[in-house]
Amino acid sequence: MSRVLVIFIVLVSVSAVSAAKKGAYDAASTNYKVLSPLGSGQERVQCLARGYCSQKILICPKECPQRKPQMNKKEKACFIDCSSKCEVTCKWRIANCNGYGSLCYDPRFVGGDGTMFYFHGNKDGNFAIVSDENLQINAHFIGTRPAGRTRDFTWVQAFSVMFDTHNLVIAAKKVSSWDDSVDSLVVRWNGEEVEVPTGGEAEWRINLEEREVVVERTDVRNNVRVTVSGIVQMDIKVRPIGKEEDRVHNYQLPEGDVFAHLETQFKFFSLSDLVEGVLGKTYRPGYVSPVKIGVPMPMMGGEDKYQTPSLFSPLCNVCRFQGKPGPGVAKY
Repeated sequence: MSRVLVIFIVLVSVSAVSAAKKGAYDAASTNYKVLSPLGSGQERVQCLARGYCSQKILICPKECPQRKPQMNKKEKACFIDCSSKCEVTCKWRIANCNGYGSLCYDPRFVGGDGTMFYFHGNKDGNFAIVSDENLQINAHFIGTRPAGRTRDFTWVQAFSVMFDTHNLVIAAKKVSSWDDSVDSLVVRWNGEEVEVPTGGEAEWRINLEEREVVVERTDVRNNVRVTVSGIVQMDIKVRPIGKEEDRVHNYQLPEGDVFAHLETQFKFFSLSDLVEGVLGKTYRPGYVSPVKIGVPMPMMGGEDKYQTPSLFSPLCNVCRFQGKPGPGVAKY
């Protein structure tokens, strides 16, 4: 009887240790250790994920030898996947404004169903782009209304990404004139501004109990990839409204503001079937878009449903976020 009890205790202890380590070594595409590169410059990693790819060494192909090329606009990056796929592929790391989950221009969306639509909101307004049990993404709109117009021209100036008790803000600075050599991107974590390095790995990251948050530069300035592990990935670019664009669209922008805004493409990893939000609801199973197809500017209404009291508020008429109030999530 004593011998059986000892064996049982040992098994329970081993199981508890394994469970404790599961988070650190759980299967994940980016769970790897960077090794020294080959003489050709091709980067290598050793996968730490559990399962088929565990401890295997993956090498970036010659076509895209680096994970984070500095000339991202001209060179594809090496994407390493240490999950069950256990592969390396070459991919662009910039927002595709015609791809699924994109939000660009005078807000033009491409939904999870592939349908393109416009949602204008209003200048200085805040709207729930995605609202789910574990994720809320609000957008702050900037804009202008020339004399004689019945609606605002609007663009997205900032995102507030809320999850658990945390908040990550990605925003474009207000600038009077555009200079490609100046970084016009702002990143705030739980209310505190953080610096994203331009050298080395060119990233800012923080490891939380349940997940990792990474903001990495995908170009020298004004381009980042934001990853909240297990929840969302965002490719973001800051850009201005140029003089020719202003003229063609007759925006009649006021002097002293180039309306720097964000072009973004989202990739989601764990949305529920009841997800809400201007963009979020387009990822529902069986979703049928209500917008009129075939017209030059198919419009999506619903400003009253998705407007939030502030950029940091998870509240709207249809919002579903269940995160707890914390340093980055408002109660109102």
